[in-house]
Amino acid sequence: MIGKLRGIADSITEDGLILDVHGVGYLVYTSPRILSEIILGQEMVFIIETHVREDHIHLYGFLSEVERDWFRLLWSVQGVGAKIALAALGQFTPDTLSQMIAARDNVMFTRIAGVGKKLAERIVNELKEKVALPQSFVVSDKAVTKGAAVVTTPNVNDEAISALVNLGYPRLNAFSAVAKVSAGGELKLEDIIRKALMEI
Repeated sequence: MIGKLRGIADSITEDGLILDVHGVGYLVYTSPRILSEIILGQEMVFIIETHVREDHIHLYGFLSEVERDWFRLLWSVQGVGAKIALAALGQFTPDTLSQMIAARDNVMFTRIAGVGKKLAERIVNELKEKVALPQSFVVSDKAVTKGAAVVTTPNVNDEAISALVNLGYPRLNAFSAVAKVSAGGELKLEDIIRKALMEI
């Protein structure tokens, strides 16, 4: 199994590139974001996820192990194939994907090519227990926390997020703002909403 490749970007295909490794050209599939940043002739190092089937061997390349791990996570969801997983990583960073899962933001996932409402819900539901959240905040079904300290009750946060969404703000933005303003200690609902609006 191939786990890593270092070579020269030789040419770009529709959904990948040919990586020249000492005269051998490997077809490496990767995300649209990475493809858009490739400079032909540049040396590149890819973390490789190798998939072997009876009819083909596919190499999927990533610039970090975190991206590779997210590819595996996304592909583990029923209905998500390699193409959708790469599209997700092309559109969102791993940190943003983590926040989307924490915020239960199904709508943001529907922005990914090939992801409809039902698949977005399945991604969030299946990954919510598997995803490590960014260090800036940690959210569970029971409490919103900053590090290890519970900062307020989930009901108040949920109500504040819901209020902001009803005002027209994207759920992810509302979630991030509420998590940030709640980090200072327990607040009343109106105070959370007021401070979150200022934050947004």
